[in-house]
Amino acid sequence: MSAQTEPGRHINRAMVTVSVMLATTMQAIDTTIANVALPHMQGAMAATQDQISWVLTSYIVAAAIMTPPTAFLASRFGRKRLFVIAVCGFIIASMFAGAAANLGQLVGFRLLQGAFGASLVPLSQSVLLDIYPRHQHGRAIAIWGVGVMIGPVLGPTLGGWLTETLSWRWVFYINLPIGLMAIAGLVWFVPRTYRQKKLPFDWAGFALLSLSIGALQMMLDRGQSQDWFAAPEILIEAVLAGLCLYLFVVHILTTKRPFLPPAMFADRNLSTGLSFMFLVGIIFLSTMAILPPFMQSLKGWPVILTGLVLAPRGLGLMFGMMIMGRLTERIDTRILLASGLLMIALSLYAMSRFTLDVGARDIIWTGFLQGLGLGAIFVPMGVITFATLDEKYRNEATALFSLVRNIGSSIGVSISFALLARNVQINHAQLAERITPYNPLISVLTPNGQANLATLATLDAQINQQAALIAYVNDFRFMIAVTLLAAPFILLLRGPDKKGDPMGRLV
Repeated sequence: MSAQTEPGRHINRAMVTVSVMLATTMQAIDTTIANVALPHMQGAMAATQDQISWVLTSYIVAAAIMTPPTAFLASRFGRKRLFVIAVCGFIIASMFAGAAANLGQLVGFRLLQGAFGASLVPLSQSVLLDIYPRHQHGRAIAIWGVGVMIGPVLGPTLGGWLTETLSWRWVFYINLPIGLMAIAGLVWFVPRTYRQKKLPFDWAGFALLSLSIGALQMMLDRGQSQDWFAAPEILIEAVLAGLCLYLFVVHILTTKRPFLPPAMFADRNLSTGLSFMFLVGIIFLSTMAILPPFMQSLKGWPVILTGLVLAPRGLGLMFGMMIMGRLTERIDTRILLASGLLMIALSLYAMSRFTLDVGARDIIWTGFLQGLGLGAIFVPMGVITFATLDEKYRNEATALFSLVRNIGSSIGVSISFALLARNVQINHAQLAERITPYNPLISVLTPNGQANLATLATLDAQINQQAALIAYVNDFRFMIAVTLLAAPFILLLRGPDKKGDPMGRLV
């Protein structure tokens, strides 16, 4: 529903922006900050690898399920009140997670973290779009995007530093000072919105969508470890996700007060933007997920060097967003989107030509270029997706925008690792077929027609390296295909009105 702010109050845009971005960045960092601390948590909790992975899974699933109802909760209880409650709940859950005495407690409090933090990203986007005039939405989305997109990139670095210098528990305790500053700013500077106290809630729609999202996230998270569709668990989760999604679509098309209003999907920019962002989400985290094992396993680089080499991607992302925040006011956003896709495609093409001799310089410049391209996409897309949308659907649309991006990222990471594991096996088998006594190159190593164990071990190690390299290259080619698949959607978008609001009113 439309978020109409209290009339007659001067809005300090700078302080509102700082306040909401503190909350958003805190939540965004928490999506990845615990990753590097998992080995330490595993030892402290005496857990298996499969058990400790629930620390990540619980947060992701809870956040995904609780993102869609953000619009209803904001309308029913007021956006400012919901924002403050969400931050308070997130801080409390973080403190209890840091003090957890066993794995069950840790997973339970991570569930609460995800549930409370789910609304922070869409709420912050909705607030910024409301307090800035339409012709300045590019700047607003740039500021918002820096916090949302840089968070997952900085999370592992910050988490590693806290774990090494203090304790793994500090990856949760760090939220306390940030959260308290965010709460102070939200209470003092963010304007109140009108509440709809008698607004009904579509429980059936929420249940169906929650089951679909939860089953999909579980399937994606556990698929690799359970050998995908060879396992009954994965089959059940896939069927449940598809069936519940189908029933949800039927439900919102036939009920009087649906959980998500079907009318908002009639807006071409919104529907196109959601589809485009889903595909970009597949690329966003996939590269960040597979490059660390590439550098550490194949190249043998230490963790610190790996982090330093990956850092320019985040710098490129931030730099691209800040530039695009200005350019969206002067250049057609569709041209900016096309330039962003071109930069991403070029960076992935360069990555698809990596060899075992690739140096840090090549990884740095390709990462920076890719970050620049992603920054050139996120800001214009955040503007044009909502450019023609009726304002009464803004809360629902921003929540859905965050949801499809996150689901796209989850699917992208899962597909990348699944293709990687599968292609390594296939490539190893094909390369091993050529290791015979009749191969002239092999006969040099085995002059008597026989090979000792050391020689065989050396050959197998070389085959494994080459098989893995080819698998990584194939993953980069897959991402190029996804990038090209997103390109036609740009033609379906309509450019926003660049004249702005002549009265200077808040929109």
